[in-house]
This record gives sequence, structure tokens and C-alpha cells, in this order.
Amino acid sequence: MNKGTSKAEKKQDSLELEDKCWKFLQPLLEELQGLMDRRLVKTFLDLVLVILIHRDRNTGLLLSELGDHLLGGERGPAGVKRIASLIHSEKWESSLILKYLWKRGEEKVKELERQRTEAYVIWDESVLEKSESLKAEGLCAVRSTKAARLKRIKPGYFNPPTDRPIFVPGINWLQVLVTGIKGTPVLAHLCWWTTRGEKASKKREEEGKILKKVLKMWGRKVIHVWDRGFAGSPWTKLALDHQLRFILRWNKNYHLIGPDGRKHEVWRISRGKRSWEYRMIWDARRRCYRKTGILALPIHLPDDDRQLFLVVSRPGYGRKPWYLITTEPVHTAEQAWQIIFAYARRWQIEMSLRFTKSELAFESPRLIKWEARLKFLLIASLAYAFLLDLLPNTDFILTLISRYCHRTGKWSRMISAPLYRLRLAISRLWLDLRPHSLPTLISG
Repeated sequence: MNKGTSKAEKKQDSLELEDKCWKFLQPLLEELQGLMDRRLVKTFLDLVLVILIHRDRNTGLLLSELGDHLLGGERGPAGVKRIASLIHSEKWESSLILKYLWKRGEEKVKELERQRTEAYVIWDESVLEKSESLKAEGLCAVRSTKAARLKRIKPGYFNPPTDRPIFVPGINWLQVLVTGIKGTPVLAHLCWWTTRGEKASKKREEEGKILKKVLKMWGRKVIHVWDRGFAGSPWTKLALDHQLRFILRWNKNYHLIGPDGRKHEVWRISRGKRSWEYRMIWDARRRCYRKTGILALPIHLPDDDRQLFLVVSRPGYGRKPWYLITTEPVHTAEQAWQIIFAYARRWQIEMSLRFTKSELAFESPRLIKWEARLKFLLIASLAYAFLLDLLPNTDFILTLISRYCHRTGKWSRMISAPLYRLRLAISRLWLDLRPHSLPTLISG
């Protein structure tokens, strides 16, 4: 923390931050007031603030830790009881928060319409791993990404790991963001589902429900962006049947019908064809420029005659090309670049999933009941949505970061990590100067 920050400045920053959080949650809190006791509504707001304060990847969403931050000391168990009463209350359902998030997504789409820019709905899937849990409701077998990272071959170490995947207990996760070609994304939806027990469902069933919801809300106003997890004729035909606009990254080994009318693996369709144009594109992930070529070709699915376009991005030696299929017409190099840049925005949802798992500790809750766990995770997602809502306030967040999360190292000053530093700045500010809305903390 910057030692030059006075107590008056801290108080002003804290009050302004509390006010922004209150305004962000106000529509939801007003709706909750008509459903349950005002003390539980107050606990709802307090819980969002406490989640922002407590930073720990392993214990970030443990009720015992949050209860201690809520009341502190000997009153910690009472804080745990308050939070438990909120998330186990039968007077409200998790769908209330989901509706609020959809409403915010709708506002973002309207804002982009007023700006006359394309709105992109980015989908992605992940899993919540609970490798040491067995009793929680709804656990099913999920493929462990942590194990996959640990199994990577390290040069100089013995016993190279096998290629067989490792499955652990967990639940499946689907998330949707709304964004433009630039600017801050908005969290529109997230849900969890399982393949076992009373609430068992299938992957395409859950995705189909969300697809119908988005179709009803936005129709052809938005362009959907999907990664290779959605690639394949069944999902693509479903999107075409609903007349959706989309950009889908295709698996290089999947087949399509090329311009010559023959069925090929997608990488063979573009093989030997020259790129239309080259540009030096900045790779934000690896912080370097790459000479990238683009090419577009008319194609269609093997079992469907409706025309699509294949856009190929060639990022150069050592990098795998992108094979994107889209419903958008692509007849010029400029149109092809628009598709490439639109798909590049999908990295926003990858960072979103990483942030919620690492910074907000979405894998740490220890709750048995499915609905209680769902409510708890959705309340934590509101903390994430609030941080995203703060990002457009550039002057305010720069002030917070400079005062409460100052960095002097070259790498720290160059790297772009606004959400992480913003969350750390908020945590440090409120640990030093407790928010007025929270109960008085009693130590001991």
C-alpha cells in the first residue's frame, strides 16, 4: 500500500467503492426484500463485500473463513450461521441471480446496438474439480485439467507421463459473456450441471436450453463465438436451423465439403492455397508481433447444403492455424480479418474462467446440498461481475491500483492484469478501513 495515502483519501475511496457496489446490486437487493427477511438481504450484500476482501485460492469460499471476516473473533461462528441461513433459505432461488445476469447481458447488447457495433456472445465450458469430495450432491466424473498440466513432460526429469486422461469428482460448468470487438465484457450467464443423480442431464441438453434462451432474447442481433468443443455437424446444424449468426472454430480433422464439391478434412481444403493478405498482428498472450496470413473459402457441411464460409488464419511458423467456419459473408480480406479479430475476443472468457477459479476460489466451497452450492457460487459470481463493471471507470480504478496495489518491478508494470490488481487493491483498502455496511469487527 502506498504510504503517502492519507486516512481521508482512504475513507473517500472506501465510501465511493461501497456506493458503486450498492448501486450495482440494488435491483437485485430490492427484489430480495420482497421475498425474505431484511437481515438476510443485509447478509447478502455483506457476503459479496467479504468475498471481495478475502483472497485465498484454497479457502476463499469456505464458510468458516468468510464468517470470520464477517464478524470476527469469538463471533466467527455466528457469521458462519448468518451465511448458512442465507444460502439454505427456501424463500429465494438461484434463478433470481441468473435472471439478473441475463438482464445485464441484455443491457450490454442494447448498448452495443446504440454504438452500432457488433455484439458477440462468447460461450465456453469448463469443470469444477472436487478431487477429494465424495458426499456432495451432483458430483460426476470430470476430466482433470490440473492433472493434465502436472503430467506435461519436463525436460531432464524421468518417467514421462502417459497420455491417458485422469478423471476426478466434480461438476460441469458452462459460461456466457457478452462483449463487443473492444471494451469490457459482461457476465451474462453461468451454470453448472451433472451427469449423475437426480439432477443428471446431458451436455447438449444444457447447451440447447441456453441456445433457446439466447435466441428468444437476441435472435440475429448477436454473433455467437464457439470454440472446438462445440465443433461438429449436430451443433452446427442446430444453429443453422435456428438461423443464428456464429463463428465456430473447426477441428482440423473434421470433414467439410470444399469449393470443388468433394469431402475433405478441413486442413486439406486450404492446403496449397495462397493467403489473401498478410498483417503484423500483436499476440497479447506472448507479447510479440506475428506475421499472419488469412484465406477464406465457401464450404458446407457433408450432410447439409446450406452455405458457410471457412476462414483460415495462418499465424506463422510453429503456430497452429485457426480454421473458423461462419455464417457471415466473407468475400474480401477485410471481412476475413473481422472474423479473425472477433474470434480472438474469445480469449476474454478463458481469462474469466481462470480468474474465477484462481482469484475467487470457485473450487473451494464445501457444501453438500446442490441448491445451496449453486446459490453460493452465483453470489461469488456477482463479485466477479462487479469487478468487470468497475473496469470502464478508468480514472477510479487507476487511483485504487496506484494507492493500494502499487508495483515497481518492470514486469509488474508492463503486464496487463487489471482485474487481479484491482481485486488486491480493494482487499487491501477494506482490510485497512472496514466498509461501513459491514458489522463492527470484534477481534480475539
